[in-house]
Amino acid sequence: MPRNQLHNWLDALLFGLLLLLGHVQGQDSPEASPIRNTYTGEVQGSLVHVKDTKAGVHAFLGIPFAKPPVGPLRFAPPEAPEPWSGVRDGTAHPAMCLQNLDAMKEIKLKLPPVSMSEDCLYLSIYTPARAHEGSNLPVMVWIHGGGLVAGMASMYDGSLLAAIEDLVVVTIQYRLGVLGFLSTGDQHARGNWGFLDQVAALRWVQQNIAHFGGNPDRVTIFGESAGGSSVSSHVVSHMSKGLFHGAIMESGVALIPYLIADTSEMFSTDVQMIPAVVDGEFFPRHPKELLASEDFHPVPSIIGVNNDEFGWTIPVVMGSAQTIKEINRENLQAVLKNTTAQLMLPTECGDLLMEEYMGDTDDPQILQAQFREMMEDFLFVIPALQVAHFQRSHASVYFYEFQCQIASLKDFRPPHVKADHADEIPFVFGYFSWDMKLDFTEEEELLSRRMMKYWANFARHGNPNSEGLPYWPLMDHDEQYLQLDIQPAVGRALKARRLQFWTKTLPQKIQELKASQDKHMEL
Repeated sequence: MPRNQLHNWLDALLFGLLLLLGHVQGQDSPEASPIRNTYTGEVQGSLVHVKDTKAGVHAFLGIPFAKPPVGPLRFAPPEAPEPWSGVRDGTAHPAMCLQNLDAMKEIKLKLPPVSMSEDCLYLSIYTPARAHEGSNLPVMVWIHGGGLVAGMASMYDGSLLAAIEDLVVVTIQYRLGVLGFLSTGDQHARGNWGFLDQVAALRWVQQNIAHFGGNPDRVTIFGESAGGSSVSSHVVSHMSKGLFHGAIMESGVALIPYLIADTSEMFSTDVQMIPAVVDGEFFPRHPKELLASEDFHPVPSIIGVNNDEFGWTIPVVMGSAQTIKEINRENLQAVLKNTTAQLMLPTECGDLLMEEYMGDTDDPQILQAQFREMMEDFLFVIPALQVAHFQRSHASVYFYEFQCQIASLKDFRPPHVKADHADEIPFVFGYFSWDMKLDFTEEEELLSRRMMKYWANFARHGNPNSEGLPYWPLMDHDEQYLQLDIQPAVGRALKARRLQFWTKTLPQKIQELKASQDKHMEL
């Protein structure tokens, strides 16, 4: 093949398949166009070679798992895809679901070169090239985050994880925002369409993944932020029963405020996103009630948070970064009053939060740091600990706190930022987002390989541990968890005092204040 033709061939293959240039390279091979059967037709993928491994990976991109949700299927449950004749091309990423991309631009995140469409219910599969029907490899299904209003499968390339850990990675898409979660509170539009899309994708995996070398009886669902909340939601939904066998929730659970609401709350709140709702079907009751009554699937889980969830990304996306920068003792009370209203907390909470988190200091930097900690506790840490405590009574729970401050991002973000929201994702997939030309240090590379191994072990056996890895204890009544850092270590009782405050002290004090106010009004 002439030199210029070879370059053109490589460029075309890379454009269609790669999210991270340099980690995956095209490979000329007789097996470069694998074809697999699905119950609706044949699909052709591509063979890629993963750098620093001897393994090839077959990538099948943009496989439909439902009909396009348009026309009468808009604001309706997904329906099975139509069969096709011939061989479907599976070498290009699907269009992302309709969404507002402003938030991603705010954090300067460049996006893959894919279009946007209502016709977006597709999944992609990354499977070891040696895999065949009967290989029975564990399957990991990734649900992307983005507050239920943004995100896409094409931002996550499962090639490295599939190659190194010898398993099948599936990335799925689901309807977002108004099209995914609008509810009228009645039978006309129950809402939770995006969750129903996820259920449809998981059913497709059950029916078809064996053709790609996967074991339908060994499926682990994993996701981050709203993706983690989605995973947690499937744990409590009867509609998802039998569709997965393990769950990994990264910085997101079903109890995250903003992401779940009673239908009655939908018309009385002013939030920046459209939450999932208690619809009587996907959620027969509020997730907290389902968990408290032990009405959930007893599958093993990994649940975790990062140690600076409100460090930079979330404040920028929420539009509060500048407000936090300007916090001082003089304006703190006004900021807390506004914040409690935004968080849908009783007005009485402001003074209680001031006492718990801010103390008597006048140092603006300390006050700003304490405000960020308060927000991360409310939005991420406390909900994650609550879900872990509910689930551990009936299933194995492994808890982590990711603590690694990524070296190559130190100059990109404010100096106070430690392990920010979503910072663990490149360690799980083994690479940075496709647009970031960054590399791990040797120590970070080791941590990434350890985390990939933990996640893969869990997908295989429901237990992240294996020989050669630092031991990860179960989270039982001694409250042990794993601190994921350059040097992993076991911690105990993560934020126990804050958990007591949010779940016991604060509700009790609010109740006392309200009782006192009611008595005063009677007089």
